[in-house]
Amino acid sequence: MSPTTGTGTQGLSSEARNLHWLLGNLVEEVPGVRSVAVVSSDGLLLLSSDPEAASTAPADPGAGGGDPARPRGPRGSSADLATIVSGIASLTVGAARLMDGGAVKQTMVAMEEGSVFVMSISDGSLLGVHAAPDCDMSVVAYHMALFVGRAGHVLTPELRSELRQSMEGGR
Repeated sequence: MSPTTGTGTQGLSSEARNLHWLLGNLVEEVPGVRSVAVVSSDGLLLLSSDPEAASTAPADPGAGGGDPARPRGPRGSSADLATIVSGIASLTVGAARLMDGGAVKQTMVAMEEGSVFVMSISDGSLLGVHAAPDCDMSVVAYHMALFVGRAGHVLTPELRSELRQSMEGGR
């Protein structure tokens, strides 16, 4: 288990453990990635690169494991990222409808101090990435597409429920 995916995956199904592993690889292997969130179609955080910060307990800026040299997002950023991802997705889906643009596949917001990427996984679920301003956007997008390709077919209603419960501490 990657240290960035939480304190443990014991008690989770093999599909849930696999998604934790895929998320850990995304965070650890892609330079510039600060935090990652998988969000359900109703905006709930299902999986996070920093589950401790997303829990109801007070966030510890040093929590979450991972490489201490890797820049982390702001305190509580996983829960915030889930909210931002959900909002961006809603806005872009509405814009696509108004413009007869079809389904939204990916959205990227570039800012002075970072970037946010949002990609559809399946049935309304989303993958959101907060990255450093100097990240290679094409590399981030490529690895997000790999995650989506591997995760999309296993993200069933049962697995989403299991992930949601694990994020709430009810393993």
